[in-house]
Amino acid sequence: MSRARQPPLVTGISPNEGAPWTKVTIRGENLGTGPNDLIGLSICGHNCLLTAEWMSASKIVCRVGPAKDDKGEIIVTTRSGGQGTSTVSFKLLKPERIGILDQSAVWLDELNYYDMRTDRNKGISPLSLRPANPLGIEIDKGKVPLKDLENMFPSMSGDFTSENFSATWYLIENHSSTSFEQLRAAVGNLKKQASKKNEGSLAYVKGGLSTFFEAQDALAAIHQKLESDGTEKVEGSMTQRLENVLNRASETADTLFQEVLGRKDKADSTRNALNVLQRFKFLFNLPLNIERNIQKGDYDIVINDYEKAKSLFGNTEVPVFKKVYSEVETRIEALRKLLLDKLLETPSTLHDQKRYIRYLSDLHAPGDPAWQCIVAQHKWILQLMQNCKEDLIKEQKGIHTLGGVDLELDRSSALNRISLSAPVKRGGSFQTPKDDSWHYKSPQQVRFVEKLSDVVISQLPNFWKLWISYVNGSLFSETGEKSGQVEKLKKNARQRQNDFKGMIEEVTRRLVQLVRGALLPSSLTEQQLRQYGGWNTKTPLRGAWLTQVIHTVRLSHEALSALEIPNDLLQVIQDLLQDLRVHCLLTTLQHTEEDVKRLAEKEDWVVDNEGITSLPAQFEQCMVQMLQSLKEPMECKPGEINIFNLDVVQDKACEQCVSIMKVFIKCLEHLSTKTDGEIGTSHNCQYLERHTFLNLAEHLEKNGFTTAEKIIRVSIEALRQLDEYLFETYIDKKSDPIVGSLEPGIYAGYFDWKDCLPPTGVRSYLKEALVSIISVHAEVFTVSKELVSRVLSKIIEAVAEEMSRLMQCVSSFSKNGALQARLEICALRDAIELYLTSESLTSFKQALEALPQLQSGADKKLLEELLNKFKSSMKLQLNCFKPASFQPVKR
Repeated sequence: MSRARQPPLVTGISPNEGAPWTKVTIRGENLGTGPNDLIGLSICGHNCLLTAEWMSASKIVCRVGPAKDDKGEIIVTTRSGGQGTSTVSFKLLKPERIGILDQSAVWLDELNYYDMRTDRNKGISPLSLRPANPLGIEIDKGKVPLKDLENMFPSMSGDFTSENFSATWYLIENHSSTSFEQLRAAVGNLKKQASKKNEGSLAYVKGGLSTFFEAQDALAAIHQKLESDGTEKVEGSMTQRLENVLNRASETADTLFQEVLGRKDKADSTRNALNVLQRFKFLFNLPLNIERNIQKGDYDIVINDYEKAKSLFGNTEVPVFKKVYSEVETRIEALRKLLLDKLLETPSTLHDQKRYIRYLSDLHAPGDPAWQCIVAQHKWILQLMQNCKEDLIKEQKGIHTLGGVDLELDRSSALNRISLSAPVKRGGSFQTPKDDSWHYKSPQQVRFVEKLSDVVISQLPNFWKLWISYVNGSLFSETGEKSGQVEKLKKNARQRQNDFKGMIEEVTRRLVQLVRGALLPSSLTEQQLRQYGGWNTKTPLRGAWLTQVIHTVRLSHEALSALEIPNDLLQVIQDLLQDLRVHCLLTTLQHTEEDVKRLAEKEDWVVDNEGITSLPAQFEQCMVQMLQSLKEPMECKPGEINIFNLDVVQDKACEQCVSIMKVFIKCLEHLSTKTDGEIGTSHNCQYLERHTFLNLAEHLEKNGFTTAEKIIRVSIEALRQLDEYLFETYIDKKSDPIVGSLEPGIYAGYFDWKDCLPPTGVRSYLKEALVSIISVHAEVFTVSKELVSRVLSKIIEAVAEEMSRLMQCVSSFSKNGALQARLEICALRDAIELYLTSESLTSFKQALEALPQLQSGADKKLLEELLNKFKSSMKLQLNCFKPASFQPVKR
């Protein structure tokens, strides 16, 4: 593992010399990130970690131990930086001490010993004391600098108690100006000390051997004499008195030294107990420290202390240590249970889950806490999803509860964060309003999908990351790695891959089924509906809300795909999206059909410059808005298919679009019959055929409707049928009164073609017929100039046909009658000459052929004069039939 920090560097120590157990302050750089990061501290080769107190990254306080070297470096070791270096050193001083148990022929003053026991070095045993002047001569400190000596004798020491003792260093430092004779005397002293040390107590016995012999001889002589005279058994004899004296002397000696020796034994035992407590205070204080650190939440400190105690006392046979260590194990077991409870608590963050799993791993917790956490999180996610549905259904039914999980969406929800950051092109017309009131206006099913997706997006990523950390072993600390626990758990993870895959499948399947239960209940079985349904679906959602739902589900799919979850686990969401897109398409078409039905209510019959009402534009706008709203759901995102490539969807969409067109055509027919607007409707039909439907065909093709040509073709056929029907209806409606008025007008006043006066002009019936035709002209012209010729041609055909029939029905004409008939037929033909067709010309020709021919020039002249008179008198009325007002019909 690469270190994140530089190695520690010690640049100062205060004080820089002192006796063992001196408190020192160490300063430097990169001395650790905290107490747990400090794993080693040595001064002069002695481990001082137990007394170390980490203050900051540049300061540590500790006590110097009884090191072997009298001078050495200060080495700091941390987890983050490793073993460090030092630019300074510390000198360990050895004070003079008097050994109270050393054999001596003279009485020694014990004052120095007792002073030692009460000073700061009371923890040092007197057995470890050494004389400060081993040569036994006067010490003469030289002026050679210490640094020079260190350079001259690297890795050596001038302390004669050190393993690296250098005699040359010692002599230069303490006897640089001592004479040769004094040094020779010092050699003699050393030899005496060595001989004395080798002989030990035996030397004192040899030195007093004669005394022992003399005492033995005296006692033997006394014993022999007493046995010879038998006085040794007499009460009050000299031997008896001597024995008593010796016993008293012994008792007095015992009394004299018993208190001193007792105090010495008690002091030794107390000192030993204190040394044990001081040396092992870490263990004795550990149960209380564990309790305190658990309450503060400093689990790292507890784990480090436990690992240290386990390595030191895990296999101890000392009863007191075993008792304290068993208490430690009891506290640690309680901590394991506490951490496991916290790990399985919901909700919790991924950081806390990893932290608790690492703690339990370091504490060697039984089982597999990481997998337990994964199972608990899986159940929690499923419960959240189910609660989301139940809460919204209760809201829909008007039941408001205070309990349950609060899943209310807000602006900081996971879904909103992804929606703001995801590169999703919002092609649809639906946009979430900035006003927060949208939440209360939107349908319950839409809010449910929003909340459900927010649950999945906020929970599943951490769930997936927890699994990835579990598989690659990054959940566990170095302790686990060193003990081989990570490899064991990795093996467990590999064995549980199928189980975890099943968990992900269950979450995605639950998401899909809950959404289907709310929006696509027909796609579920009855059993599934009982579990995932329960929504009020009497009012189906409009396409805009379904577009929002599709957008939400797409965001969820994108968020889960970004986690690199295998596509086969997310295929059910893709299938859901496909069904939602099809449902959105068909629903939007159905609602558009309903909207088109209501367009008739908006028709005001106000025409524009081209004689078109607002209805075609409203219809086109309605269709364009529908196609625009379908743009986003119909757009193919990565992994999605074009639903128009599905034959079933093609057929249904085509059928629905044709139905919309026919509904609109039915709407036109209804308007024409309701408001006597056949001619206006007919004109709209022509406009629809030549403009609107062509525009819609282009829009449909652009938006992916592959059957656009078929839709428009069928629609135009239906439109033409309506147009033909409306035109014929209008012609019949307008021509029948005119045609019907001809015969009664001709024979008004008992007129007879055989017996009539000479003609004086065109009769009134014909003028009335022309006025009626002019009225139709004016009505059609108002609606559309293009329709004038088409309408008047048909009406004139009917009038000409009727005139031809009436003339052919006359058995005979008088001269005046023939002239009168010819005048009226010619006047009518000439007046509406612009709108004559082959059929009407044929009818007029047949009518004239039924009349006798004019024989005299006077009759022809009279006919011409009367025609001119007629045209002159009706010039104003006949202006509408002039070519200037004619616009050819573009058919």
